[in-house]
Amino acid sequence: MSDQLKTEKITTDLLRSIRLNKSFLIWMGFLGLAFLICFGAYGLQLKNGMVVTGLGDYVSWGMYISNFVFFVATSLIGMLISAALGLSGQKWAAPLARIAEIIALAFAAVAGLVIVMDMGRPERLLNVIIHGRIQSPIVWDMTVVTVYVLISTLFLYIPLIPDLKICYDRLDKLPPFARNIYKLLSLNWTGSPAQKKLIKQSTRVIAIFIIPVALAIHTVTSWLFANTSRVGWDSTIFGPYFVTGAFVAGSAAVIIAMYFYRKNYGLKDYITDYHFDKMGQLLVLVSLIYLYFTLNEYMVPAYKMKTSEALHLSALFTGIHAGLFWSVQLFGLVLPIILLLFKKMRKPLPMLFIALAVLIGAWFKRYIIVVPTQEHPYLPIQNVPLSFKIYTPTLVETLITIAPFILVLIIITVLSKVIPIISVHETIEQLEENNQKD
Repeated sequence: MSDQLKTEKITTDLLRSIRLNKSFLIWMGFLGLAFLICFGAYGLQLKNGMVVTGLGDYVSWGMYISNFVFFVATSLIGMLISAALGLSGQKWAAPLARIAEIIALAFAAVAGLVIVMDMGRPERLLNVIIHGRIQSPIVWDMTVVTVYVLISTLFLYIPLIPDLKICYDRLDKLPPFARNIYKLLSLNWTGSPAQKKLIKQSTRVIAIFIIPVALAIHTVTSWLFANTSRVGWDSTIFGPYFVTGAFVAGSAAVIIAMYFYRKNYGLKDYITDYHFDKMGQLLVLVSLIYLYFTLNEYMVPAYKMKTSEALHLSALFTGIHAGLFWSVQLFGLVLPIILLLFKKMRKPLPMLFIALAVLIGAWFKRYIIVVPTQEHPYLPIQNVPLSFKIYTPTLVETLITIAPFILVLIIITVLSKVIPIISVHETIEQLEENNQKD
């Protein structure tokens, strides 16, 4: 096959997904209906107050804050795949970069809304801006989340500019207004050497800048916990502990997306078994680091077993939270590491199930960090109803917790239908480089 035909095939294959079809409309209809149901539950919370949830005086952070920490964590994958691996010259990650960036942008954008869901008076959010204090971790958290969303948007958009021009040129069956949007966003791209140099330099600058911002977003989130004296949160390693856990959750999310993109969009020639194998190795690496921090987080206080820590750890190891705790550690961390050491398990289908287990375990891991600690304050809980002592989420609270996941899926689905999920111009450039080498 000639280079011209190969280029034509690449362009056709990678633009094939940009179209409206029946399955897309059915999927979006399902997501839209599910989101309306969950939004109705939030309407009940706005009307009646936080009394419709299982939150109370003692456990005031429940599934909502677990959700927030999870969403912030998963959003770090854009930095890991596109920035860290890209700057280190790992070319195998190039076809996965845009997938990671889409996931990062979707989770980061929705993370801020998750915080609003936890507020009984969301209209007072403006007070954080008007009356915020620089020494408040919440102010810093809101700042870094906002900055990270903006940088993630640029990180997705700037390398996308050449592809937007390709979309305008090739997708001639689209309505005129849609093609004009592609033309407008392509910023008069002509593919000149000066423009290519500017795109590469801009992308590299953003890749360098996004690394400290991404590390800051989850480090500051960890400070919201670690700056208190609560047992289970009073830890000096929460910063790196949260960051490594974020890489685990984000890597699992990318693997799941890879499988569905490859299957539904016919991208087996571009998202190959080799990419799954490399992502499996990456997941093992970050999981081993996370396992190390997990051992530090629990074994050090378990060795000392101070009175307050003993109560908290007993609830995790052998008490009311033991089933969830050990399930998360075994099925969400230890077993995936063992399985992924075998090459046969780093194939697409086994990787899908392993990644799903890791991602589900990652969410429940945040739940374990958030909830059990609040059930063991320094002062004993006395003369209160049982519901104050044990946190039990309500149906309304569960539906509201599900809503951000639906919104993330909507964002990812829409972005996947309007832009190529694998860079067309970079794939063509890679083909040309390989031909020159040959």
